[in-house]
Amino acid sequence: MSSFMDMALAEAQAAGERGEVPIGCVLVRDGEVIARAGNRTIADRDPTAHAEMIAIRQAAHVLRSERLEDCDLYVTLEPCAMCAGALSFARIRRLYYGAADPKGGAVENGVKFFTSSTCHHRPEIYGGLAEAAAGDLLKRFFQERR
Repeated sequence: MSSFMDMALAEAQAAGERGEVPIGCVLVRDGEVIARAGNRTIADRDPTAHAEMIAIRQAAHVLRSERLEDCDLYVTLEPCAMCAGALSFARIRRLYYGAADPKGGAVENGVKFFTSSTCHHRPEIYGGLAEAAAGDLLKRFFQERR
């Protein structure tokens, strides 16, 4: 399990090296990586090109289904409201995330999307995986830009 978060951290590192906010994601089904991505909002000039959104799109294409019911998603930062919504619509089984995001997160912080009465599907949620490593990547990235 931690190896999947290590892969997500590698995707985050690569995103940071490209000048993107260093967030990485891996989508897994039956112990096999189906999709992996890092943020691409700048490269794609697309505000929706978060790591989670890209990985969900890739997995849906690979599996030829908009429902990813048997899939688990590993991401280095707590998902925002947009990504939490996509996780719900995709019917992701489990969400594993690294660092909490008090400003932009929507799982355990902010709007707490999955607790809303209008949320149709709630994944199992496990936060804090490799939290220090994920947080350090983000802190270093933003310190270098100040």
